[in-house]
Amino acid sequence: MAIIVDNDTRLLVQGITGSEGSFHAVRNREYGTNVVAGVTPGKGGQDVSGIPVFNTVADAVAETGANTTLVFVPARFATDAIYEAVDAGIETVVCVAEGLPAHEMLRVYNYIRPKGITMLGPNCPGAVSPGKANVGIIPAEVLSEGRIGLVSRSGTLTYQIGFELAQMGLGNSTIVGIGGDPVVGSSFIDILGKFEADPETEVVVMVGEIGGDEEEKAATYIAVEMSKPVVAYIAGFTAPPGKTMGHAGAIISGSSGTAQAKKEALEAAGVKVGTTPTEVAELAAETAGARA
Repeated sequence: MAIIVDNDTRLLVQGITGSEGSFHAVRNREYGTNVVAGVTPGKGGQDVSGIPVFNTVADAVAETGANTTLVFVPARFATDAIYEAVDAGIETVVCVAEGLPAHEMLRVYNYIRPKGITMLGPNCPGAVSPGKANVGIIPAEVLSEGRIGLVSRSGTLTYQIGFELAQMGLGNSTIVGIGGDPVVGSSFIDILGKFEADPETEVVVMVGEIGGDEEEKAATYIAVEMSKPVVAYIAGFTAPPGKTMGHAGAIISGSSGTAQAKKEALEAAGVKVGTTPTEVAELAAETAGARA
């Protein structure tokens, strides 16, 4: 089955005629993703490497049956693009665009949640189910199909751990980047729940970072709700006190949100926590082997 993106994904790309949108639309299609449409207002009737372009998401959905959108619209227009997609019937939103104001994203969050929309981002790399579909900017070529789910606030750490698992002869059911902003469409808990329900996922890797309390909330959820083993990595163990990390969500308040505090919360929930990406990949491999 995998989660969020799979063989049933029918992808449209909002902002497809821009340089980033066109590049990744074609790249996702070359991977095997069913990219059915693009949307750029005023450029309907054109195409990008054979992908038809529409003026509105509603037109694209009516014509192609698109059910997933990849948002490459500039930040100042991105929230409007998300509203347009949701109102047109899109079920899954992946927003790669960054720089969305937190207060605008909060309104988006409260608009989409009652509708049951799955959203990743903003400021995220997307999701890939190896061998099925890639929606976003994840370098899927270095990944392999397998039974390890991976959810992360970081992009590059996600790629590294997925690559190391592939080098070990293992692979991933789905890799999910939720984004590093203070307000994002899906939390760790949202994605952990999807992996728990996915029969193709046996082990879950969670990659967090300093700042906020999402990892601590996830630890509480794992202790009560997860039957599948979870291993974790927290970026920022070596960050000097007071150091600001790159993501807007990586803000430490006093002793709250430190890597050590997150590690202790997760370990109390029975989660093994690696101190390097390589170590967490090894822990995931050991855990998968123990369940084989």
